[in-house]
Amino acid sequence: MSIVRFLIKRFFYTILVLVGVSIIAFSLMRLAPGNPAKLMLADNATAEQIAATEVSMGLDKPLVEQYLIYINNAVHGDLGKSLFYKRPNSELIFGRLPATALLTLAAVLISLAISFPLGIMAGIKKGTTVDFVAMLFALFGQSMSQVWFGLLLILGFGVALGWLPTQGYGEFKNIILPAITLGLPLSALVTRMLRSGMYEVLQEDYIIATFAKGTNRMKIYMKYALKNAILPVVTIIGMMTGQLLAGAIIVEQVFGWPGLGSLTVQAISLRDFPLIQSILLVSAAIFVGINLLVDILYTFIDPRMKLN
Repeated sequence: MSIVRFLIKRFFYTILVLVGVSIIAFSLMRLAPGNPAKLMLADNATAEQIAATEVSMGLDKPLVEQYLIYINNAVHGDLGKSLFYKRPNSELIFGRLPATALLTLAAVLISLAISFPLGIMAGIKKGTTVDFVAMLFALFGQSMSQVWFGLLLILGFGVALGWLPTQGYGEFKNIILPAITLGLPLSALVTRMLRSGMYEVLQEDYIIATFAKGTNRMKIYMKYALKNAILPVVTIIGMMTGQLLAGAIIVEQVFGWPGLGSLTVQAISLRDFPLIQSILLVSAAIFVGINLLVDILYTFIDPRMKLN
């Protein structure tokens, strides 16, 4: 299958996913118990105010017509207007997205810096002290709660030692604690997967034959073994990156990080349904976009893989 046909096929699947998400986002407000317009207003809202809100949001039209209007506006970049902030949803979302993207990038870099050397060494030295330490780290990293770990970092490095700020945005030192909180669980998962992948690949006959030929061990590890062991790792990193970009809600709340996750919490607490709908749609688009990039990246990592 050619790269063009593959991209067309994947783009078609992406559209299907986004249509499904748009239906869920559209139904979110309509499925809520009670009158959607009344839910968005204060408890003491008058009947006239409720009726005016229904008209302004098009809730007085048939559901099919409402959905078609919603989709048409979204395709043209109009994600609606926030009821609380009185600003376009796209302006609010894409204004917060750079902060979340920066935090995601820092977390992924930290996780790769820890997991790749640890996972590779554990796979090569299975059963040794290095392997034990790597598995202990993986167990610890995947078992702990991000809330607990984030608060532990705040108490240790922010309160007790006073080395790093615990809240805020704009300086390099502000990103250290939240990036570690996000990156450590990901690094634990990647370490475990990379260790298993390296060990399995090193048991393959072609790797054993390469050792027998006297090929440099480092070349075998990095050129032959890692190239095959890294494929499932790329999948996990892509999925986790998509999730983090869609909004690291817990960590952003703990550290007061002004990203998409904190905006989501604010929209829910304020019952700002149009904003919640838009965040859900943009988050889904980010996630499927990352997955598409991962599929394409496979072909560069291992040219033997077919695009199917």
